[in-house]
Amino acid sequence: MRIQVFAAHWGNNELAPQVFIDKVLAAGFDGIEMSLPLDVALREEWTSRIADAGLALIAAQWETVFHSGFDAHRAALAELLDNACQVRPVLVNTHTGKDFYTQAQNAELIALAAAISARHGVPIVHEIHRSRFSGHPMLLLPYLAQFPELPLTADLSHWCCACESLLEDQPQTLAQVLPLVRHIHARVGHSQGPQVADFRAPEAKPALDAHLAWWDAVVALRRAAGAKRMTFTPEFGPAPYLQTLPYTQQPVADAWEQNVAMLQLLRQRYAEG
Repeated sequence: MRIQVFAAHWGNNELAPQVFIDKVLAAGFDGIEMSLPLDVALREEWTSRIADAGLALIAAQWETVFHSGFDAHRAALAELLDNACQVRPVLVNTHTGKDFYTQAQNAELIALAAAISARHGVPIVHEIHRSRFSGHPMLLLPYLAQFPELPLTADLSHWCCACESLLEDQPQTLAQVLPLVRHIHARVGHSQGPQVADFRAPEAKPALDAHLAWWDAVVALRRAAGAKRMTFTPEFGPAPYLQTLPYTQQPVADAWEQNVAMLQLLRQRYAEG
């Protein structure tokens, strides 16, 4: 099974397309994860440059966060997922629904995503993320009864924060969820937040070890299932997601440096042979 590691566009949005692509190539990533413009010309500029660089693409959909009303959210989700699928990425990672929508409403959105995925032949996976339908384990589990093969992106840093733990007391939940994971956001969270200041620091080791154990389990499950590919995106975000010093608001670490360091950790950990 091939392990592919993608660079997050998040935190680099101010860079011109080719500048960012060159940065990704220099770091040694296999591809880019990014949201795609709805403007066709701008979308094609990005996708052609990415393809010309020999990089793979994961399309991200997070913009529905701006639509709290259900009808507007549903319309935006349909438009954004269709736009993403048209370029035939490796997969589409989507922020779906809201934690305050009814189960019937979120289920309608999940079904909509499945229909768009089937129409285009492109996998669409739903990210575990605070404030979405999957923002807490007890929010997600009812949907698994309705959609037993629901494809997920594991960003378990969000559950660490939501559950104020490293999920030590929820092995049964993880046993249900990890077999459904098809993509991983490789960020390390802790019991008080979704991002440690620096995952390499000794005080972050318990949190890092917990996340690595979850990722190891997913990789083993996908290999056992005969999957040809497993994808990761190191996703340490910029300030204010990244902690800052008071008054000066200076970041306490470099998010891109951490993402590159995580790339190297993943390469070493999951190297074939």
